[in-house]
Amino acid sequence: METGESIAVLKTDDPVAWQRYADADVPIVTQWDDGQHDGITPGSVATSSASMPSVVFRMLQDLDVKRGSRVLEIGTGTGYNAALLAYRAGSDNIVSVDVDAAVTRSARQALQVFGLPLEVITADGYLGHPERAPYDRIIATAGVRELPFAWIDQARPGAVIVAPWGTVYGNQDAVVRLVVAADKKSASGAFTGPVEFMKLRSQRTADVEHNDYVPAEGVRSAATSSTTVTEADFLAGGKFSPAQFAVGLRVRDCLHAVSDKRDGARPVWLYSLTDRSWAVVMFVDGQSEARVWQSGSRRLWDEVEAAYMWWEAAGRPGHERFGLTVSAAGQRAWLDSPDVSWEV
Repeated sequence: METGESIAVLKTDDPVAWQRYADADVPIVTQWDDGQHDGITPGSVATSSASMPSVVFRMLQDLDVKRGSRVLEIGTGTGYNAALLAYRAGSDNIVSVDVDAAVTRSARQALQVFGLPLEVITADGYLGHPERAPYDRIIATAGVRELPFAWIDQARPGAVIVAPWGTVYGNQDAVVRLVVAADKKSASGAFTGPVEFMKLRSQRTADVEHNDYVPAEGVRSAATSSTTVTEADFLAGGKFSPAQFAVGLRVRDCLHAVSDKRDGARPVWLYSLTDRSWAVVMFVDGQSEARVWQSGSRRLWDEVEAAYMWWEAAGRPGHERFGLTVSAAGQRAWLDSPDVSWEV
């Protein structure tokens, strides 16, 4: 957790280390590259895992499952979360869906060994599972960019939906706890805290090719300006920064990349996902202003800076002051109250 590195541990080679990691409060990647790897060394992209237990328990606390609750889980993984749900609600009341047949097969085997032969379906969780609807609780263990209305449609009035939700601005998510309206036309609720999850496969953001945006001559042809926003303020909080979460809520169709610092200088790149507009701000240690380069029909740094200043003016709100409302018409984010919201 301290280094962000992945360590391969095989139970057959080192059962003591394997058990230590299994019992630790750390995320454990169980599949890389959608299963297209050797199964021994870390791959390129983590695609299935057991989330760290503290995050699992926090999300289950948000879900507030009762005995007899009918629960739909999106993202089976190892089956651990489904087992916890079954312990609380009863095995007959749980259905878990995962898009990967190898993942569901492994989870079924583990659950059967544990004495919990609950229903595990191989299907696209984005569509929910209407055959067992309506549900009292729905929980997603994969990050979503667009929470599907199908989940609301398959829930009872007053049902709770808990999911990691985020924008394309970055990999950061926040757990949102939605309550389905009495008329089932919408669900609304606040975020409860930051997390980072693997995304639903249908909602992964494609990698941006830097060279497709920035010309071979570099930034020389771009418009230049400066900003007094500092690196310390703009990037405070790292990957779980409330400032970056707020910027993502306010600036649509924009992806950012924070580069490593070299010789006291750190560039932050911005890429439009609707055209080839781009921007970069260069933070340099000891300088009161940062230089900015922008190109294209969008002035991405101007948009991001305005969003950051909006967050500042609002009193630097944390994740918990933001909320989300989902309806058939789309998604709207809000600060403090759903009465004042904007499309995301």
